[in-house]
Amino acid sequence: MEIGQTLEPLQKEEITHTQLVRYAGASGDFNPIHTVVPFAEAAGLGGVIAHGMLVMGFVGQAIGQWFEVKNLKKFTTRFKAMTRPGERITIQGRVVDENETCWICEAEAVNESAEVKVKAFFEIKK
Repeated sequence: MEIGQTLEPLQKEEITHTQLVRYAGASGDFNPIHTVVPFAEAAGLGGVIAHGMLVMGFVGQAIGQWFEVKNLKKFTTRFKAMTRPGERITIQGRVVDENETCWICEAEAVNESAEVKVKAFFEIKK
């Protein structure tokens, strides 16, 4: 690894309403803003939005493809924008620094318009 090295992007399939319903069942997060269109519209969201933790999970999947999961020391995220059905999310990452014990990296989940949905920082044991 080198500082500034980019990691192979992970391209996810288009997010579907069915995927959100299935994720609600798997996660136990049945907030209707994620699954019930009229409710989400009445809430002023213009339709349902993806679970933030689903998009965070995409970032975790990318980290697991880039590095051995057993070497993950730290993983933090900031949610930046709502994600909607129909969007295609790409996870991009890079090495930003290092110290004597680990590589310090960042990742972003972005849609096809380059809107950042999630920004993450993580550390990987050398």
